Amino acid sequence: MATDSWALAVDEQEAAAESVSGEPGTGGSAVVKADDNIEKTEDEEKEDRAAQSLLNKLIRSNLVDTTNQVEVLQRDPTSPLYSVKSFEELRLKPQLLQGVYAMGFNRPSKIQENALPMMLAEPPQNLIAQSQSGTGKTAAFVLAMLSRVEPGNKYPQCLCLSPTYELALQTGKVIEQMGKFYPELKLAYARGRAFHLERGQKISEQIVIGTPGTVLDWCSKLKFIDPKKIKVFVLDEADVMIATQGHQDQSIRIQRMLPRDCQMLLFSATFEDSVWKFAQKVVPDPNIIKLKREEETLDTIKQYYVLCNNRDEKFQALCNIYGAITIAQAMIFCHTRKTAGWLAAELSKEGHQVALLSGEMMVEQRAAVIERFREGKEKVLVTTNVCARGIDVEQVSVVINFDLPVDKDGNPDNETYLHRIGRTGRFGKRGLAINMVDSKHSMNILNRIQEHFNKKINKLDTDDLDEIEKITN
Repeated sequence: MATDSWALAVDEQEAAAESVSGEPGTGGSAVVKADDNIEKTEDEEKEDRAAQSLLNKLIRSNLVDTTNQVEVLQRDPTSPLYSVKSFEELRLKPQLLQGVYAMGFNRPSKIQENALPMMLAEPPQNLIAQSQSGTGKTAAFVLAMLSRVEPGNKYPQCLCLSPTYELALQTGKVIEQMGKFYPELKLAYARGRAFHLERGQKISEQIVIGTPGTVLDWCSKLKFIDPKKIKVFVLDEADVMIATQGHQDQSIRIQRMLPRDCQMLLFSATFEDSVWKFAQKVVPDPNIIKLKREEETLDTIKQYYVLCNNRDEKFQALCNIYGAITIAQAMIFCHTRKTAGWLAAELSKEGHQVALLSGEMMVEQRAAVIERFREGKEKVLVTTNVCARGIDVEQVSVVINFDLPVDKDGNPDNETYLHRIGRTGRFGKRGLAINMVDSKHSMNILNRIQEHFNKKINKLDTDDLDEIEKITN
């Protein structure tokens, strides 16, 4: 498996040009907040979703052993549903099986068991699949692409769309690893001006991966690709994709150029209504794999709230908690980067080893911060929502919501609350979540969160050190 050197040459000007053209990079916006209560702009939220996805890929070195049950809805309910327990059952080409084992996959993950037989079936079947980062879905669709390619045909046969160029590079790494015993297969990264072909010239690489805008240009305006020859069309991270301006329309336009018998594969971590509507537009007559929702269990987590009048009182309450109980490691969530920066600085002054994670950091920097926190080099991680999902640190014993999570309309964000406090009480241990309430509005938010989960959140008086000590019993 080879890539041309130009494909990986990423110069700063090109990256800057892409960020202007609506194909965002990994860093957050550099907008400075004038007020702590200002909501995130939509652009920040979009960038966060793409960056969070990339962050998960960087910090996960192995597959997640998900406890979700997989629900399979077949296009043809009468055909026998079959899953595989080994890669040998799939009758892969020997060089692909070699690539799979070289990557350290010994047996298929839960999503792969069900998805691979569908993706590799003859005739090809379309698939809409829900899967979180770390469940092996990238390896699954890469295997499907590599299996369909005719190496003797020197033209694009598989198209893969990613929300950002950085995410495309991560998928490209999997393609290169899995195809390393298949040297006649070539991969091209769809990249604006970095490609040195005249308009109308065709490229010879069999797999093309890139963002929707650039791939659309390659198919229509520049005609580097003949879309009528594409056998497999993959839309990865559809939930992140449709959060980005223009990507949804561009993806639909590409799909309409493809032949009727082209295999369509769409993956998304979430299946919100907007994702469903999009998926049904681009994937006709699909099989569907869904994850049944994990029980929202807060049974192993003790929840408390602390009444304060302002930010300084919240900080004092935090210091009192730290003075009264032993905390192995803690994650503290703030609503804005400005608050997170202020809080990290104040805690450092008090002598705490503090790590700060927020959206203006490059994703690689965030991954390095998380790694240090995992290793216990810092005991406190102060962060915005960038970090609410997907970070499992066994030693986290306390989660503190310095600000309660709200959505863009100011309503309680119950899902984010669950993800945040779910960082504790993991691995069979008891957890502790403390919420800071500083206004009637935030008290109302807390009450609505209590109602949603039907779990009482008890009041904690942080001026009473004896009472604080009791919460860890």
